[in-house]
This record gives sequence, structure tokens and C-alpha cells, in this order.
Amino acid sequence: MTAAVEFLNVSRHFGAVKAVDGVDLTIAEGSFFAMLGPSGSGKTTCLRLISGFEQPTGGAIRIFGEDVSTTPPHLRAVNTVFQDYALFPHLNVRDNVAYGLMVKGMARAPRYAKAEEMLALVHLEGYGDRKPAQLSGGQRQRVALARALVNEPRVLLLDEPLGALDLKLREAMQDELKALQVKLGLTFVFVTHDQHEALSMADSLAVFNEGKIAQIGTPQEIYDRPASRFVADFVGSSNVLPPALTQALGGPARWSSLRPETVRLAVTGPVSGPVTALRYLGAATRVVIRVAETEVAALVPAGQPLPAEGETRSIAFDPSALHLMEGA
Repeated sequence: MTAAVEFLNVSRHFGAVKAVDGVDLTIAEGSFFAMLGPSGSGKTTCLRLISGFEQPTGGAIRIFGEDVSTTPPHLRAVNTVFQDYALFPHLNVRDNVAYGLMVKGMARAPRYAKAEEMLALVHLEGYGDRKPAQLSGGQRQRVALARALVNEPRVLLLDEPLGALDLKLREAMQDELKALQVKLGLTFVFVTHDQHEALSMADSLAVFNEGKIAQIGTPQEIYDRPASRFVADFVGSSNVLPPALTQALGGPARWSSLRPETVRLAVTGPVSGPVTALRYLGAATRVVIRVAETEVAALVPAGQPLPAEGETRSIAFDPSALHLMEGA
């Protein structure tokens, strides 16, 4: 499959700060790729390197095989949707969407026709005469999408575009973004610190930490088989077990990961401890047990009996659910 974007040992330093530190990365054409990580991990800097708003300190960046490391932003086959949308408040929706075409010198009639086509694509037919202030957050986000797509980029960059939306609308927009990407067949590169967004939308993702990629793979690979304690902790909620506890549970003396949904509560077992917390989550209750100085969480589905805080319980699980990790 053709690579839409490639990073070849790319670094971006700001003085002594290594925002991006020797990253190698390949993003397949037509894929929905997520860059996931905490604040300061390097994901947004990588997005800005693709867009051309930052230049690499070292290494090379290729877009569809062309080295664009020093190519200015307006000459790259990419466009960006920002978290704050960056709409022009004095322009109506139609002119906001058509702005890039106007800058390119396209005549008014065809650029307005193209803008209306994009507004229909994002389900905003009839909104062309409104100003951004007359729109909801979700509608402004769609206008920003239409404005980016009207220039027909080969790669669409999305910088935490759902961060300003409330939970219900954010979940709805996740479905719409994924459906739009599949319909258009474009390469989407999506930056987020929200693990649920990355897992639910991406075909593949890279988990960033301290300027490096901690792991890259499909959502299922990263969730089920985290490569390190950092990935296990950051992506989803995982029980990270030290070597001694892993060994007591029947595994080798290595660090391991055990997802809460795979843990069952038992009256007796190889290891046990007191229940220290219960957290109601609606469809399940998160029960925390302190086992050998380690807190182990289990998800008990709604309707099943729950222990009381202070009661002693053991943990049980299918051996295949215990994932051994390399290194610390």
C-alpha cells in the first residue's frame, strides 16, 4: 500500500527540549491514523511538521514519496482542521468555506458552487448565509471540515477538532468523521489525547511519549497487547502487575497487563485482598482490590452481586488475558 506520509528519523528540537526525538513513521494512503498521547508527548508537533508549520531539526518528511521537509505549507497536499476551528467571524459560512478557493483566484460562481457542494457533504445545506456566531459548536466544526476539504487535500490533518464539544456531541461527531473519511477515501491524520476517540475511529495509531513513539499498531493490538507499562496505563484502564504478582498468578516473573473487564471476583484463589473501592459506572461497577500492595480493578456487570468495602476477595481470569510486557 502506498505511504501517504513518512517520517524518517525525524526530530524537532526547541533549544534543549526534544519535542520530537528520532521518530520513524509510515501512514498508509486512505487510512484513518491517530496520534495519541498526553500533553507534551510530541504528537501535535508531528502534525505541525506534516503541515509545514514546523520544520524538522533532523531527518526527512515525505508526502506521497516527495520530500517536503522544507516545502512551505501552501505547497503541500494537506489541509488542517484546528481545535478552535479558526473561522472568520465577519464572513458568512459560504465565504468561510470558499476562502481558500478565493485565495487561489477561482471566480465567484464556481467557488460558491464548490462551497455549497462541501456544505452538503457535511449536512449543512442552507446554512451558507449564516455567520459563525449563529452556529452551534458541532456546526462550526463541520464548517471547518468543509473549508479544509474544499481545497481537495490528499491528507487531512485534524488537531483535536472535537475537544471543544460536549460528550454527547463529541461521540456523534466521531461517527460522522469516520463515515466521512470512509466515503471520501482520504488519509486522515487525527491528533488527540482522548484514548476513546483514537480507539473508536482509527485504523491504526501511534502512542507518543516524551517525543518518541512508544507503540504503533491497530487499536486492538495496542489495547490487548501494550508494549510497555506506559502504554498499558495510558490506553484504556489496565491493571499493571509487577513481576512478583504476575508470578503469584501463574505467569513468569515479568511485568504484565490485565484489563479490568477480564478480571472476575472469587471467594478463594491464589491471591486475595480487601476491597478498597467501588465505583458505579452504569453498565458495570469498578471494584478495586488491594493485592500484595497492588490495586487490581475488576468490572462487575450491572445486576451481579457486589462485595462491600473491606471484604476479602480473590481475583480470577482466563490465562490468555494476562499480557506480558517487555521492559519497564
